[in-house]
Amino acid sequence: MKKMVLVVDDDTSVRKSLSKVLRDAGYEVVLAKDGQEAIERFDPHQTDLLLLDLDLPIKNGWENFERITSENPVLPIIIITGQTVQYNTTASEGVGALMEKPFDAPQLLETMEELLAEPKEARRRRLCGSGAEVRHMPSDSAYWLQKLRERSSLSYRCTLSAGTEIS
Repeated sequence: MKKMVLVVDDDTSVRKSLSKVLRDAGYEVVLAKDGQEAIERFDPHQTDLLLLDLDLPIKNGWENFERITSENPVLPIIIITGQTVQYNTTASEGVGALMEKPFDAPQLLETMEELLAEPKEARRRRLCGSGAEVRHMPSDSAYWLQKLRERSSLSYRCTLSAGTEIS
C-alpha cells in the first residue's frame, strides 16, 4: 500500500516538483496551497507524512503544525522552508526534520524513508523534548554563503604598489 504524503506549499512550482518526485518514488500525494486547505485535506487516519512550508497564506505553517499534531501527535513532519533561522524552533517543537529550500530531492526521499521507519515511541519522545534531534538539512545556498563568509574572514597579505604591506 502506498504511503500518503500531504504537501503544503504556497509556491505552485514547489508543489508540482514535489508531486512529481514523490509520485515517481511511489508515494500517493495530496497537495495544499495554503494553511486552510492543508487543514481541510489532512486526514489523521490516511496521512502518513507531512511536508509543510512555514510561510503560508491564511494559516501559517506553525498554526497548521499545532492543529495537525493535536489530531495526530506522532505524524512524521518535515518542515520545508526558505527561512534559514528555524532550527531552534523546529527542535523545540519536536519536528522530525527541517529542510531549507532549495533542497536535494534524493536527500528528501532518504529523510522521508528514515522518518517513516522511525518507531512511534521515538516520535513521541521527540515531541516531549527527550527524543532524537531534529534532522537539519541547510539549503545549498546557505552552505555556499557560509563558505563565502569563511573565505572573507581569512587574512590575506598583499603589497600595495608603494611597497606598503597590509594584512
